[in-house]
Amino acid sequence: MTTSTPQPTAAPREVRLVSRPVGWPTHADFELAESRLPDLADGQVRVRNTVMSVDPYMRGRMSAARSYAAPYELGEAMTGGAVGVVEESRAKGFAVGDHVLHSLGWREVAILDATSGRKVDPALASDSAYLGVLGMTGLTAYVGLTRIAEVRPGDVVFVSGAAGAVGSAAGQIARALGASRVIGSAGSAEKVRHVVEDLGFDAAFSYRDGPVSTQLREAAPDGIDVYFDNVGGEHLEAAIGSLTVGGRIAVCGMISVYNDTEPAPGPRNLSRLIQTRGRIQGFLVGDHYDLAGEYAGRAAQWLATGALQSRETFVDGIDHAVDAFLGVLRGENTGKMVVRL
Repeated sequence: MTTSTPQPTAAPREVRLVSRPVGWPTHADFELAESRLPDLADGQVRVRNTVMSVDPYMRGRMSAARSYAAPYELGEAMTGGAVGVVEESRAKGFAVGDHVLHSLGWREVAILDATSGRKVDPALASDSAYLGVLGMTGLTAYVGLTRIAEVRPGDVVFVSGAAGAVGSAAGQIARALGASRVIGSAGSAEKVRHVVEDLGFDAAFSYRDGPVSTQLREAAPDGIDVYFDNVGGEHLEAAIGSLTVGGRIAVCGMISVYNDTEPAPGPRNLSRLIQTRGRIQGFLVGDHYDLAGEYAGRAAQWLATGALQSRETFVDGIDHAVDAFLGVLRGENTGKMVVRL
């Protein structure tokens, strides 16, 4: 049986990619258009999104170059994480009013196969939390620390982009896993204050205040055992220079080079990995969803005890979704950037 609620009279809208950015994206690369919504088929639900995610990885999907994810198609709505409320259902197990986590963001209303969505409990956490610390963001930090960098009790851990969504989770999770010292980098004095005073990092610095290598050596004079990389570039080179024997680097992202039009020079000190017997490994969270249940259980405990906190930056309205995305690339967010719809 189909269940439904009346649809609002205004036509729902979506954001489409209309040209592939060269260098920094601009508003001219996108358009806001009315959605074309087909009738529901059996096994589908219509969801009115309440929140959607904008993330740095989306910049790569705006290029036609081969990557780990298919590029966005020109003239079609983009995709990304979102949570919404079911307005109509032709799927067993989904009822009107259920909150659903899915991947059809960048639109106000989505029609999705029920198998591609997961019900979430709004009584346990806000919709936005399932896009952040309880969702892919938190799991990304957990995977990078546990499976890739293999954080051990007593490790000194350095996290770049520490005030961002993944970085802020990574630093707190590292401490919860037994790290003896957690150091972060961020882009402003206010973000540095937030990382230390609110999130409990032992030390932090602004990369705008001087060479990263110099500031990292001051914060960790005996070196670092683990580097969680969200930035790349100068940060990665500095981390290699401070790596201890047997140190591990988990490469999650390299936001500093996403908009470069020419290949960025690699770290100039890779030979130091021979001396330290160090390891660098990139990863994609999609390869490690087998850890999702384990992380959910541990994250719930950490949230309950206050060991894990989250900060969110909100932008309102799908007409400002591109502004929010560009803000992430410029580092304007503290914690997870979320668009409220």
